[in-house]
Amino acid sequence: MTESYAGERETTEGKIYNVTGGDWDEALEDAITDERIIINMGPQHPSTHGVLRLVLELEGETVTQARSVIGYLHTGIEKNCEYRTWTQGVTFVTRMDYLAPLFNEAGYCMGIEKLLGITVPQRAQVLRVMLMEINRIASHLVALATGGMELGAMTAMTAGFREREECLHLLEFLTGLRMNHAFIRPGGLAQDMPEGFELAVREFVKTMNERLPQYDKLLTGQPIWKNRLIGIGYLPVDACLALGVTGPILRAAGLPWDLRKTEPYLGYEDYNFEVPTSTAADAYARYLLRVEEMHQSLRIITQCLKKIEPGPVMVEDAKIAWPAKLSVGSDGMGNSLEHVRKIMGQSMESLIHHFKLVTEGFQVPAGQVYTAVESPRGELGYHLVSDGGTRPLRVHVREPSFVNLQSMPAMSEGGLVADVIAAIASIDPVMGGVDR
Repeated sequence: MTESYAGERETTEGKIYNVTGGDWDEALEDAITDERIIINMGPQHPSTHGVLRLVLELEGETVTQARSVIGYLHTGIEKNCEYRTWTQGVTFVTRMDYLAPLFNEAGYCMGIEKLLGITVPQRAQVLRVMLMEINRIASHLVALATGGMELGAMTAMTAGFREREECLHLLEFLTGLRMNHAFIRPGGLAQDMPEGFELAVREFVKTMNERLPQYDKLLTGQPIWKNRLIGIGYLPVDACLALGVTGPILRAAGLPWDLRKTEPYLGYEDYNFEVPTSTAADAYARYLLRVEEMHQSLRIITQCLKKIEPGPVMVEDAKIAWPAKLSVGSDGMGNSLEHVRKIMGQSMESLIHHFKLVTEGFQVPAGQVYTAVESPRGELGYHLVSDGGTRPLRVHVREPSFVNLQSMPAMSEGGLVADVIAAIASIDPVMGGVDR
């Protein structure tokens, strides 16, 4: 007879199972005979970087075993996308890595565009790059701010979030929303930039160029900051490759792997920027790297402003290009009255076409594709499968936070409890992406 793991009881709705213990019980059993204790760290916001739970086995202050328990933020985004039209999927994927929503949108839309065999207009490509680089700065600032907060450097947090507000204000001006923009759509962008956007972006670059050096004054040479980070969370390049780790962690270990350079997309090969690397492979190297990457993003944003040319921001194909025809109403949400009058007044056929395009979506030729972008955390890849219908057959995401989080035990075991916090902060995982 098999041992029963879960208690059960009958209800009017059928059988209900009561599952308890699980990994916690197993961990305790291991440690009963030892001088070791098991502690739960998380899932709470400070110090575990979101709703991440760590089960740590300790001998004194030393971590002998670390395991991460994930799934507290599970939203089923990939499966949800399979029950929506291709365009509606944008609204879901943008909520995965909620600190880098525009990268999710770009990766997803690039996959759809590859399946459709269409090329996005030049203006839309440049604007996508510009939006993503502003978003990269915002994301790195959160990594720096929350990492500082977790180690007790409260000024790092207040300064980091102050600068992030600059990014979010600008993104709100450009796209209409601070986060979860759903602004990058299959075929281009939802709409063109607002009037005066170039001036706003120039002001932002000027402000950030003045403020970023302040982080060097505040943190880079600070002895406590250096003592907490140097030599902590060590992960050499061979370990990174074995675990599939990408992004700043891999570059801080000495490999200049950045998809913007190694496998360019959206015309990144035409931009002049450096890929910073280090060989220290510790938490301090990752911090320095992210600061330098923000400087490089500002360089790219400045080049974007020079590259922007007049033109459409959505493909001309009327069977795909509904979102760009959108004219937003006074509430910032629905269609404006003029836009509705225009559709209603053109012809019955165009109204029917508009209605079908919005409700059913466009058909995407059968096939499968993998597209990847360099998100602030590493390689963010989309594997999309189409059966020729108006909805994806399969959406699967290679999420860098999920893959990178595997490195936590390798970084933490053998170190002190306090250093687990520094190691996790240097990985910079976003739990929306891990659990999705």
